[in-house]
Amino acid sequence: MSFNPRGAFAIFSFELMRAFRTFFQSIFAPVMTTSLYFIVFGAAIGSKMTQIGGVSYGAYIIPGLLLLTLLGETTSNASFGIYMPRFTGTIYELLSAPVGVAETLIGFVGAAAAKSLILAAIILVTASFFVDYHIAHPLLALLYIVLVAAAFALFGFALGVWADGFEKLGIVPMLILQPLTFLGGTFYSITMLPQPWRSIALANPIVYLVNGLRWTFTGQSDVNIWISFALTIAFLALCAGVIAWMFKTGWRLRS
Repeated sequence: MSFNPRGAFAIFSFELMRAFRTFFQSIFAPVMTTSLYFIVFGAAIGSKMTQIGGVSYGAYIIPGLLLLTLLGETTSNASFGIYMPRFTGTIYELLSAPVGVAETLIGFVGAAAAKSLILAAIILVTASFFVDYHIAHPLLALLYIVLVAAAFALFGFALGVWADGFEKLGIVPMLILQPLTFLGGTFYSITMLPQPWRSIALANPIVYLVNGLRWTFTGQSDVNIWISFALTIAFLALCAGVIAWMFKTGWRLRS
């Protein structure tokens, strides 16, 4: 089957428009929550704290707060996008339509990643009202945000195929991703932790994501940034491989 760009665009545009149809839930609520973090941690607590590595505390936590929102929202958007067709039974119409795996992924995963990029842009603009910051490596920051958004959109898609109930859709974002992100150096440098907690923190994969993005913003990182980039790309490839297997076997897609 040849690539069907119209089919991919149809899925992509439908899923992307869902974000604007549910504006308050998809965009307004995450931005408002992140703004509250900036007010409490960036303005209130940040004014009482010294700089971290020569960077103001408010500017230091921007990459962590950005990832805190992106990981949860990207995963939730992608998982809900594919779960609803399975729940309503319209997945069979999609599977019988003249679209392949590539068009389906571009549609669902691309839309979830695009929503996250829009959300990231809004959050960065909003942050400028609370914190004076600049991005040390803007192109690398954009590339890294795109990589993270794509990886967790793929992860969310796989999660949406795996889930057999609404409860399971929220288990991973709420009970796994969010705690790991809070413990991954979102609001602090892991070098501030005493041993053995510093070594334990290095076992948290979110630490590498947060520090990878923090390096593109501030030029500072608690870990090797090449490890951060490598882990992000490896996670993206792993999720893509899992999804390819799901489509090849039809696991929970045709049954």
